[in-house]
Amino acid sequence: MNKQVLLSYGGGGIEMNDFLNDFVLKNINSDNSQGLSEDAAVCDGFSKIAFSTDSFVLDPLFIKGANIGKIAACGSINDVLMMGAKPKYLTLGLILEEGFNLDELKIILNDLSKTAKEFEIGIKCGDLKVVPKGKADKIYINTTCIGDALGFTKNNNIGTKSIKEDDVIIISADVGRHGACVMAEREGFSYDISSDAKCLYNEVKDILKYDIKCLRDATRGGLASVLNELSRASKLDFIINESDIKVSDGVLGLCELLGFEALELANEGTFVCICDKKDANEVLKELRKYNEFANIIGYTKKSSNPSVILNTNYGGSRLLQMPKGELLPRIC
Repeated sequence: MNKQVLLSYGGGGIEMNDFLNDFVLKNINSDNSQGLSEDAAVCDGFSKIAFSTDSFVLDPLFIKGANIGKIAACGSINDVLMMGAKPKYLTLGLILEEGFNLDELKIILNDLSKTAKEFEIGIKCGDLKVVPKGKADKIYINTTCIGDALGFTKNNNIGTKSIKEDDVIIISADVGRHGACVMAEREGFSYDISSDAKCLYNEVKDILKYDIKCLRDATRGGLASVLNELSRASKLDFIINESDIKVSDGVLGLCELLGFEALELANEGTFVCICDKKDANEVLKELRKYNEFANIIGYTKKSSNPSVILNTNYGGSRLLQMPKGELLPRIC
């Protein structure tokens, strides 16, 4: 087979079918998959569904600790997990640019498939398009994840409406590594930073035995964006201690060099958990099995003007604002 994607692979004829069967499907190695040969699929085993769709772009396509394939799988799976649901199936949509290297595509598909297969999530159906050279940027991926909303717990009320005063705010890991990693790779900096991209399946499954109010992964806009969104939705102040949020030395160094705010940088495997204070220490104990930097970072408080208030490392406090714009376009 040719080592590059050809325009005819998207034409709907013999070459497209051969490409799907001989290349794409062979590199989606999942026991619970029908793959891109099906335009639609029937999925069993749901009492109440949760689902999420997302499109993924990344520049560069390969970074330390991840590539666009792994990120596409993790992104949609994690969004369903943040609803307290058990992910079961993925769809996969590929938009490929004519001339895209098939060796790179193989790595991307293998990593996407490996991530899904690890948690017994089947790739059930999908779509393929090929556009002329210069009309895209190598590869765009769309994934939709469908999950069982009651697959982990039979009393799933997770969401912003469940957040109350005096609930505890926990972060599952250190912050900012994905956004910093993308920028370092893109600009050729020699910082030792790896993306935090991972599927959060085990962490979420383990903490749902406690009184979890809300979960949210801190992707674009980072921790600052998520905390502001949750504060506004719950109509509560979020009181946060900066000293309790871990930022790696590499991320701090890059932020100092480029003038970024670490709390605004994207993450792909870090989430915010809000739980009842009676369970906070047990939830933290579970999360520290997966990341030593998981920590309680604050609490919620009644307010007439909901805000995120950051108690700084210097003894003062300030408003942690919603990021004004996307600092790093094309990060996920």
